[in-house]
Amino acid sequence: MEEPIKTVVIVGGGTAGWMTAAALSKACGTQVTIKLIEAEDISPVGVGESTIPMIRLFNQLLGVDENAFMRETQATFKLGIELCDWGRLGDRYMHAFGQIGHRSTTLPFHHYWLRMHKAGKAAGLWDHSINAAAAKAQRFMRADPSLGHSPLAEITHAFHIDAGLYARFLRRHAEAAGVQRIQARVLDAQLRAGDGHVQSVRLADGSFVEGDLFIDCSGFRALLIEQTLHTGYEHWGHWLPCDRAVVAQSRSTGSLPPFTRATARRAGWQWRIGLQHRVGNGHVYASQALSDDEAAGMLMDSLDGEALTEPRVLKFSSGRRRRIWNRNVVAIGLSAGFMEPLESTAIHLVQSAIARLIQFFPDRSFNPADIAEFNRQCDFESERIRDFLILHYHATTRSDSAFWNHVRSMEVPSTLQDKLTLYRGSGRIVRAADELFAEVGWLQVLHGQGITPRVHHPLADALAEQEVLDYLADTSAVIQRCVAQMPRHAEYIAAHCAAAPETETCAA
Repeated sequence: MEEPIKTVVIVGGGTAGWMTAAALSKACGTQVTIKLIEAEDISPVGVGESTIPMIRLFNQLLGVDENAFMRETQATFKLGIELCDWGRLGDRYMHAFGQIGHRSTTLPFHHYWLRMHKAGKAAGLWDHSINAAAAKAQRFMRADPSLGHSPLAEITHAFHIDAGLYARFLRRHAEAAGVQRIQARVLDAQLRAGDGHVQSVRLADGSFVEGDLFIDCSGFRALLIEQTLHTGYEHWGHWLPCDRAVVAQSRSTGSLPPFTRATARRAGWQWRIGLQHRVGNGHVYASQALSDDEAAGMLMDSLDGEALTEPRVLKFSSGRRRRIWNRNVVAIGLSAGFMEPLESTAIHLVQSAIARLIQFFPDRSFNPADIAEFNRQCDFESERIRDFLILHYHATTRSDSAFWNHVRSMEVPSTLQDKLTLYRGSGRIVRAADELFAEVGWLQVLHGQGITPRVHHPLADALAEQEVLDYLADTSAVIQRCVAQMPRHAEYIAAHCAAAPETETCAA
């Protein structure tokens, strides 16, 4: 038997570091010593405040009470993302979580809806989504499985969180489980003779911390995976040209929508994320098309409430490391790569990398086959998320700026082009393997941005027209009755998980 891993060293804290520490402490128990090194003077990036539903699985793994989590992170609930001005100026649609319609026959619901839509006899697509209808009405309740086949049993939610407070929340959890925190700045790393693995990291006080497995959570600095191991970076800027974000907090105006808003701008887009005590705002843009001052001015002029912070510019390059796991170093979070936060995947990519690391947790031989499969799965996941993000830019008729002319006319990856060709021809959407975004997510963006299939599935004509119309009408009517029973989002939070009025906020 090869020798087991005895010490894991996590370089960097923040959301990525403390999520990793908390999960590994749960998975490894007392068999592995986990040390996390972080410097107090490094401020969080703060672009990952909007999440997707899989974060609930992570919290459940840790045994976290959801109401306590929400109170401590000043969280609100999220039913989806509202996208404005993407397909064309004046457009507005929702990428809602959960299902659209219900599958009571042999075909996906949307083929019957497409048949009636082409005939001009269908209600809006989102009339058949409990999440979209509830978001529009600013209502919320958690799914109630006891209600059987009711849409109220199918509500799917995520959260808007203060990522800095989430990191603190996880830190307390991890330290209680035995994780050792070292407050220090890491200067560099030392490689082991022979195999070139990282042997130790050197701290600012001159001391060294040794380990068997190192997790690089050092953010864009990528201290171990890039500065030390020179792994290389695959840039995707030719498809995702936005390379900067300016962020600022603003005072809450009292409205508490249970969704993220993403509004397309002249050379990028702007987000609005409402927490319980403040609003997080950001403007993602292409620096070749817009100056930092222009971008900051556009953001600050569009805030709903009084600004609480000065605008701060963040620079990034969309892409990924050529290997997420290299030798005995695994990159998690921003050190592994970055894809802009349009579909709120940053925290999910941390979560999925942690889950994958647990699945392929090594011994000290670091089996190359395990590492290769880990990297293959990471590559597949990131490429399919990349394609979904590109779709938002490419599927547009906007021609009001050079930016939109470029993304509308650019050549896209073949994997995305194949999906577009399939849907345009027949309305079919195929989910490849376990890619993150399911058919219903692709459907909403494709339809929301004006792509209409040439034909619907031929078997959708097997039902009589009136039967299909009744099927659609019944679905939307049931959803409207369900939404009317739901409390207002703000009322639900006040009743179940309101944060203390004086809870400290963290920088965006």
